[in-house]
Amino acid sequence: MPEGGADVAPENPVLGRGAVERLARRDGLIVALSALSITVMAAWYTFAEVEVSMTAGPLWTPGYALLNFAMWWVMMIAMMTPSAAPMLLLYTAVKRMGPDAERVVLLSHLFLAGYLLAWGGFSLIATLAQWQVETLGLSMGAMMPIRSGGLAGVVVLLAGLYQMSGLKHACLAHCRSPGAFLVQHRRPGATGALWLGMIHGGYCLGCCWALMALLFVGGIMNVYWIVGLALYVLAEKNVPQIRAMTRLTGGFLIVAGTYVLISALA
Repeated sequence: MPEGGADVAPENPVLGRGAVERLARRDGLIVALSALSITVMAAWYTFAEVEVSMTAGPLWTPGYALLNFAMWWVMMIAMMTPSAAPMLLLYTAVKRMGPDAERVVLLSHLFLAGYLLAWGGFSLIATLAQWQVETLGLSMGAMMPIRSGGLAGVVVLLAGLYQMSGLKHACLAHCRSPGAFLVQHRRPGATGALWLGMIHGGYCLGCCWALMALLFVGGIMNVYWIVGLALYVLAEKNVPQIRAMTRLTGGFLIVAGTYVLISALA
């Protein structure tokens, strides 16, 4: 059965419009508070981890590798959950008006879990990259930026070029249009909710992975870079005239990366 307002009456014949609206507000509030709590706890852990990283050495034992993976994943949760909030809340509202109304809170949390799982995959790749950077002596720890000016310049330059790319803007279009995304990628049931969250996370990764790579340049656990990138990503998902914004950012990164690269090679 297609989702829509007409599905509510057969499922809830004793509820009037006012009761349905109250339930929708309640469910939206529960999901919003859950997302906020996850963000706050992840941010607290990230900032607490900064102090640990300042004293820990780059000895890549399995335990240290697991700790760094957890650091990356929790940091991504803190940075990216706020930008996923509009999509999550719209998904909650849509499910409340359809045949899955009785388990809308569960499905919304599964959607969020799928989104965060996608960033878990990115965190694994980032951990492997950090391992290589530290093992090769290009960085002395998570708080320290890349020591190689040439490598830093290449990372910044590539991030700037990606900002200009069609793939970046194609992924960003999905993230900026929650309604169109949900219509195009609608999936039923609990498995569908988890998978839909992972799809959305994949598009979000397509928007932001190059920006996240800049953490290697500024210092992975540098609080200023973490907050600055999180705010920029949030702006990309919401401000008008986004192409002008991304082109301006991309142009700046290209110039900065080229300057750093030339300075390193001079």
